[in-house]
Amino acid sequence: MKTVYIVLIKAHTGIGAVARRITGYPYTHIAVSLDRSMEDFLSFSRRRHYFPFDAGFTHETRSSYAFGEHECFKAKIFALPVSDQAFSEITSYIAECERDKKRVFNLFSMATMPIIGGFRIWHADNCMSFTSKVIQLSGCAEMQRPYWRYSIKDIDKLLRSQFFFEGKLCRQLPPDVDYMEPFDLELYLKDMLSLFGKLTYRLIFKRP
Repeated sequence: MKTVYIVLIKAHTGIGAVARRITGYPYTHIAVSLDRSMEDFLSFSRRRHYFPFDAGFTHETRSSYAFGEHECFKAKIFALPVSDQAFSEITSYIAECERDKKRVFNLFSMATMPIIGGFRIWHADNCMSFTSKVIQLSGCAEMQRPYWRYSIKDIDKLLRSQFFFEGKLCRQLPPDVDYMEPFDLELYLKDMLSLFGKLTYRLIFKRP
């Protein structure tokens, strides 16, 4: 048996703060970890803190969530005991996401999740759909609807019986200099137009 960790994260981002104020729910990001020490988090997320539209499959660290004045971040962790076969399927899926350069961040689904429950776009994922797919492959939970329709709060409820830990995780290494690259308006707008263009084209012309 292997263990796969599902990690709910209280993200120190402007978007996260707005979402918490609207919903009253603390967790605004979710990731997968195969590492009990919680130093490597797999997700679909921004690659640099100040550039939310430069996003896709990522390896994040504690320093991605705790930076500047934030030495720690709040997390809720679930531990999924998976068979060797299920673990192999999960790692194969992760490797597929990592090498597939066509996959982009499904911002449209994430933005509409509270309203219509999200939707699929060809070769596009976000932190929720990626994590839910891993949960589906694990066989550790009975999922009553398509994996891409699960929000972070839904996953919290779904994995209640696999609860492992809730509390603060603190950074152990200095913040990643590349991740904390200073804001640049031109790059920000370029990333936004590129992502919106790709998602709109795929929404119209590609079937998932």
